[in-house]
Amino acid sequence: MRAALVADTGGLLRALARTSEGAPSFPEYEQALTAASTVIVPGLVLAEVDYFLRDHRAAMRQLVADIFDPRTRYEYELPLPSDMARSLELDARFAGLHLGLVDGTVAAVAERRRVYRILTTDRRDFGAIRIGPRLTQALELVP
Repeated sequence: MRAALVADTGGLLRALARTSEGAPSFPEYEQALTAASTVIVPGLVLAEVDYFLRDHRAAMRQLVADIFDPRTRYEYELPLPSDMARSLELDARFAGLHLGLVDGTVAAVAERRRVYRILTTDRRDFGAIRIGPRLTQALELVP
């Protein structure tokens, strides 16, 4: 069974990266993305991806088209006010990590949606934090 995942900025960028020949630059990230039953893209992640793709507008336009195409596995997830508040709580609780709003929101969306698989390059932060009511739920880092 293919499981859902929440995409973080670095993981999504690596999954989409291509060599000059058009092959995946990071095949393990592309495989994780394409194997997921659902790819949840938090709104703040999409904004951050846009920043990194500012010199690659065609790639960004294609990503947005894919995310909002109802035939794809992508689900665009606007952060709820409760996600923003939870993000700040997690940032304060794990202050030594300096999570920030985007990573905190990724964790908050994962917590709310009960999707604990995170497509990320940020193994230090997402490997250290715990979510859930008692902060006991670890995140599964993909790939």
